[in-house]
Amino acid sequence: MLVTADWLSEHLSDPSLVLLQIGEKSEYEKAHIPGAQFFEYDSISTPHGQGLMLELPPVEQLVSVFENLGVSNRSHVILYFGTNQVTPTTRVYWTLDYLGLGDRTSILDGGLPAWRSAGKPIATDRKRSPKGSITPAPRKEIVADAAWVSSHLFQPGVTILDARAPEFYTGKESDGNPRDGHIPGATNLPYLSVVNEDTNKFKTPDQLKALFSAAGLKPGNLMVSYCRIGQRATVLYFTAKMLGYQAKMYDGSWEDWSHRKDLPIVQDDQPGKP
Repeated sequence: MLVTADWLSEHLSDPSLVLLQIGEKSEYEKAHIPGAQFFEYDSISTPHGQGLMLELPPVEQLVSVFENLGVSNRSHVILYFGTNQVTPTTRVYWTLDYLGLGDRTSILDGGLPAWRSAGKPIATDRKRSPKGSITPAPRKEIVADAAWVSSHLFQPGVTILDARAPEFYTGKESDGNPRDGHIPGATNLPYLSVVNEDTNKFKTPDQLKALFSAAGLKPGNLMVSYCRIGQRATVLYFTAKMLGYQAKMYDGSWEDWSHRKDLPIVQDDQPGKP
């Protein structure tokens, strides 16, 4: 699931490789890894103003987006960020995993900065791949909605993790949604805690296991993550899956939950009680 700059350098000429840079287009035009294509992040969400801020669109739309970038059933897709945008990168990974291509998708640890630090070559030319062909196999089991989450509160074997900063988890500060706080039973594991601040590389497996364990995730449990709009929570999804846990992500996240006045919330630094 994670590749290094050295690994990628050795595999740049692999015929199955599809390399996608995520971030600002101006960054891509200035410098990118040779052979990389720019990825339009908004293309894998419902249009703004139609539903939630960030939400899975129809499968047909996703298939078209990735096929136009040359992705096929046998591709090995490598995702990387231009500067420090870890969360959109893991959101793209989660989207590909939903399509059934997760086992053929990897993230470059540390993104373009790691590539540069390793002294690897940089390009400015734009590549366009021949259209790919994808047979989607949607994995609905990795997507949670409000109904699923509300029916699994405090359920043994299910650990709900809030990926937001502590002040939003407790409700002491508002993230702009109608209600503040967190989902009952959820514990707080801020997404920034799983990456190293100076490099944006993921922490070691032992460090990550300790973080998840401290947040209440037990071996064998299903991890369900959420955040404000369903982007930062994908960092926890990616990390949990990398560690071997079963994982889901609540796509609507707090934006969806807070708007549903019939659903309970907790305002405290504790998960709350059943």
